[in-house]
Amino acid sequence: MRAAATLAAVILLAAAVPRTRVDPLTKMPFVLVPAGKFSMGTPDGEPQREAQEVPHRVSIAHPFYLGIHEVTQREWSAVTRTNPAHFQSCGPDCPIENVSYLDVTEFLRRINARSGWKGFRLPTEAEWEYACRAGGAKAFGASDMLSTDEANFDGEYPLTGQSRGLNRASPLRVGSFRPNAWGLFDMSGNVWEWTSDDYAPYPGATVPANPAFTADRKVIRGGSWLFGADSARCGLRYTHRPQDRGPSLGVRLAHDLD
Repeated sequence: MRAAATLAAVILLAAAVPRTRVDPLTKMPFVLVPAGKFSMGTPDGEPQREAQEVPHRVSIAHPFYLGIHEVTQREWSAVTRTNPAHFQSCGPDCPIENVSYLDVTEFLRRINARSGWKGFRLPTEAEWEYACRAGGAKAFGASDMLSTDEANFDGEYPLTGQSRGLNRASPLRVGSFRPNAWGLFDMSGNVWEWTSDDYAPYPGATVPANPAFTADRKVIRGGSWLFGADSARCGLRYTHRPQDRGPSLGVRLAHDLD
């Protein structure tokens, strides 16, 4: 009886939580990501896998909202009255880029002070990969293949064994390709996305020799227009210093349930 009552309570809660939400200030759309467990990291046979990507089970204990797409130039400007993007000519519906982790921290402070829906934050690294996979366990979530017809990355550098594609040499408007199974756009490519986590080795991993991976770095995910398909794998980890900016460094926001 107790288990049945608990299950009924969970079903009622799920029914009461809207699947999508929109920030009243910026009109930024969010989709509900369910709680669950997944294997974080990559299997040995994945092309261009790095040794640090040690598979390990992770539990996402609570559902949360995640931006349906990256923060756009329009949304950033609505909060800060500035547009630091290198590719301003791409237009207001293109992702904000050229923003540091410190810039994002200030953006979060401002949006939480002004929006009627408070509680914006960055996703954790685990939340980001979980959302990228959307229930899939392959290199790009549902598939081991990715073409430039499906994502914006430098097609001159496809994943090993796959065909070359376009090098657009710039970001594209958000939502230019089909979303993943959970309704999230551009989880692979377009711009890198800051997460809230400091870089740390996974359980069972050794610290990489690459000096880019040090304790004073924040983890970024998703790849970008400037990097090859390898960078767009769901399990690929990369880092930058909190003060770093660049024309392929962007952001996607998370939000806890009310």
